Amino acid sequence: MKKYIKKILILFTLIFTSIGGYSSEKVYQLEVLTNDLDRPWSLDFLPNGDILISELTGNLKIFSSEGILSKSLTGLPKVFVKSQGGLSDIAVHPNFIQNKLIFLSFSIDTNQGKTLQVIRAKLEKNSLIDVRVIFTADAYRSTSAHFGARLLFLKDNTLLITSGDGFNHREKAQSLDNHFGKIIRINVDGSIPSDNPFIGKDNSLPGIWTYGHRNQQGLIIDSDGLVFSHEHGPRGGDELNLIQPGKNYGWPSITYGIDYNGSIISPFKTREGMEQPIKFWTPSIAPSDMTFYNGELFPDWFGSIFISALSPGDVRRIVLKDNVFVSEEILFDEIQSRIRSIKVAPDGSLIMLTDDAKDKNKSGKMIKVIPR
Repeated sequence: MKKYIKKILILFTLIFTSIGGYSSEKVYQLEVLTNDLDRPWSLDFLPNGDILISELTGNLKIFSSEGILSKSLTGLPKVFVKSQGGLSDIAVHPNFIQNKLIFLSFSIDTNQGKTLQVIRAKLEKNSLIDVRVIFTADAYRSTSAHFGARLLFLKDNTLLITSGDGFNHREKAQSLDNHFGKIIRINVDGSIPSDNPFIGKDNSLPGIWTYGHRNQQGLIIDSDGLVFSHEHGPRGGDELNLIQPGKNYGWPSITYGIDYNGSIISPFKTREGMEQPIKFWTPSIAPSDMTFYNGELFPDWFGSIFISALSPGDVRRIVLKDNVFVSEEILFDEIQSRIRSIKVAPDGSLIMLTDDAKDKNKSGKMIKVIPR
């Protein structure tokens, strides 16, 4: 594996046609920062310009501001790696300069079954120290799918965690006595915030923030403090949702998708007391991550939501007005690869990870998007 990756600069001018009914000409550069990643899943930025990268295979690496990809950090916990299970999201604490804390989500295998776990640790050079488990999902299953696993800090520095429905446990997403199909909110020490919506309610786990989800792998907060999530549907029915504490997002009681075998999951698309998505996709685009663009390099994109997609492999730029869908533009489909993650870098560029799960050459890439 090469330590130094020669930067490949691709310049092009393309005309993109949006599904939302307009077209716009965009000129940008794609820069391949590294192509030596093994099923990369997520990334986050350190204050010194380095980038933390998780690989589903259980590795956590640093891509330095000098362009050097490290070996996997030491001190990582034992991770269950199979199918959709593995090392997943990274969240750098907002006060990292003072406390050096990072947070990781991953799957584990226990005597009760497989589930999602979250740790916090201090980052010291290329090692994790003072590793502490702060959350273990009450969502044990025999399957290796639908862990959710996305992390997000709110403005009060509490942590949101998405937990998927476990694939074979979708009915439990409507019950508050487990973590299947939920978004959970905790403090950074693992304790429960006193203002969570289901505290004190019978047969309800106090960490639950929202419920009725399938497999939420996109979670963002915008400049106004609003939280948005997207989730995989089955065959169709991928959703973009405005997330509000205490709300029920319907799965599987309502859905715009059908089961993989063609059968009906629910005859209902709406029901009283269940939230409707801002937008849904049929057929599915397999949304994988999401970011809110607040940078300065692309003024025309300011305020847009960018959703990375695994199938067919592109990015959707979503424009909302008053939280209502306005338009959608397909970008970066010329990469011709599954796009696993997308984030806005501190300099206003976009950083993407590609994940070709069936590629035996382990040629996952990290790609930077900047103006031409």
